[in-house]
Amino acid sequence: MMAAVDNYKKSRPPPAASAGVIGWCRQNLFSSFSNTILTLVSFYLLALAIPAFLDWAFFSSQISGNTRFDCKVEGACWAWVDQRFGQFLFGFYPEGERWRVILAFVLLFPALIPWVTQDLPGQRYLRWFSVAYPAIATILLAGGLGLREVPTDKFGGFMLNLIVGLSGIVLSLPVGILLALGRQSKLPLIRWLSIGFIEAIRGVPLITLLFVSNILLPIFLPPDMTLDSIIRVIIMVTAFASAYMAEVIRGGLQAIPSGQIEAAHAMGLNYWKSMRLIVLPQALRISIPGIVNTFIGLFKDTTLVIVIGLFDILGIANAMVSNPDWLGLSTETYVFVAVFFFAVCFSMSRYSMWLERRLGKQRH
Repeated sequence: MMAAVDNYKKSRPPPAASAGVIGWCRQNLFSSFSNTILTLVSFYLLALAIPAFLDWAFFSSQISGNTRFDCKVEGACWAWVDQRFGQFLFGFYPEGERWRVILAFVLLFPALIPWVTQDLPGQRYLRWFSVAYPAIATILLAGGLGLREVPTDKFGGFMLNLIVGLSGIVLSLPVGILLALGRQSKLPLIRWLSIGFIEAIRGVPLITLLFVSNILLPIFLPPDMTLDSIIRVIIMVTAFASAYMAEVIRGGLQAIPSGQIEAAHAMGLNYWKSMRLIVLPQALRISIPGIVNTFIGLFKDTTLVIVIGLFDILGIANAMVSNPDWLGLSTETYVFVAVFFFAVCFSMSRYSMWLERRLGKQRH
């Protein structure tokens, strides 16, 4: 009889007030008196802000016109979008060749898929494609192999932000791992060099490094050797992000119990195998929030290239609002730029949360 009662209790669904949307609201929005007050105040502020913003951005806006003075509405003036949208995306890249930028962007997704998913059919071949993707993208964007050459001073807009940001993200992670391992090395020379690099780079603003790459770095190169300005920027951005990445990963390494390394040595694994198979996977899993936070900060910092004369999406926006035909549209322009950055940064944030949940389930 007792067993039947226990089975009945186990088979009963949870109360409706503690599950689903109602349960989530009770737990997260109305769990206490203070939370209820904050929730109601937040709803009130959102009720004031959202309708006003939607009215300004959409309902009372205008999307046609050749100049700012053609807009006769109280809301936003989006008349510039159809004339400047290409510049915001591609900078000064030739219009007839912009299909190459689009193709390079589309090919980016199959190059990323094998690194952000698991148990995918043909994953090994996609990883080979990922290794070859930088060369493929370079040929598509800059030219070669029958494609018309496009000088890098034509690169700009959101395309430039993606090039610098993705290059820095891809390169800074392995360099940061090596620096983190070097800082913990028992070899004094490697440890001192790693510490010196990390502390020197972290102690200098990125804008200073960009000036160094643009003004001082060419002085130290041989007379017959030149480095493209975008290559110099990528080098400095990678160095800057790597120093921060090294400290994030070092925190993850210090969180691994020493018994893990001792167990790996007891199994006959050498230093590199123990790091690759046992220590680093756990350290990287612990460091995921810090790593993604560094990536997001790095991507937003790509707007600093404007100080050395490169026109990213923010540089294009600044140039447009200085045009006499579009004076007074700074709000619309910077909202437009913010949407692009929010979409990329929010996507990275959501992916990191998904990855944490996935790795947490695998761990248990």
